[in-house]
Amino acid sequence: MDLMDKRRWVRWTVRGLLIGAGVAAVAIGGSLIWSYSASGGHRFDVADAPDAPVAIVFGAKLRGDRPMPFLAGRLDVTVELVKAGKVKAVLVSGDADGTSGNETRAMTAYLAERGVDPKMIVVDAFGLDTYDTCARAVQVYGVDRALLVTQSYHLPRAVSLCRSLGMQADGVAATCECTTTSLVRNRVREWLATVGAVPEAIWNRDPAVLSTPDGSVRDLITAHPPGSR
Repeated sequence: MDLMDKRRWVRWTVRGLLIGAGVAAVAIGGSLIWSYSASGGHRFDVADAPDAPVAIVFGAKLRGDRPMPFLAGRLDVTVELVKAGKVKAVLVSGDADGTSGNETRAMTAYLAERGVDPKMIVVDAFGLDTYDTCARAVQVYGVDRALLVTQSYHLPRAVSLCRSLGMQADGVAATCECTTTSLVRNRVREWLATVGAVPEAIWNRDPAVLSTPDGSVRDLITAHPPGSR
């Protein structure tokens, strides 16, 4: 390869990289605009969260069968919502066969240890990702109104996806005693995941596991409607 060919190859490589970076920036920026717009007015801190029939807690990885900081923060806020009387049922949704362990079992145990009555907890063992949690809550458990509990960077996508499926969803920001590195890493992952969420919101695919209807959430709500003590 002579000098001229090398220069031409470098120019085309740089041009390709710039085009690729531009496309990625547009895709990420556009999807973030969608998620923040679609969830606008539906994201709250725990103190300002409205009442709802059920809180949906999104699963996350474990360490030694115990929730890691991200998941622990979600569960701690859920305990606050229950003790404040803002919800009458809790749907813990995660992967019961996850690579780090049984997420839903760990979530249930954590809540029970902190005073949440196990009888008000419903387990969805097939909430394999954010979309599946939303879709199964609507299609399997018949949830039409809920508080979604997760970290603030995840709320726009979670709320937007659930609302695209017809759920009246509001998000509640969870705390996290996490390192700066893990927060940055998870935020970048969320940006990329939001790009994939746009077609899911448009086409509303079926969840990976579509079970027969389960009335346990509705039974709890009927027995203890919001506002009752």
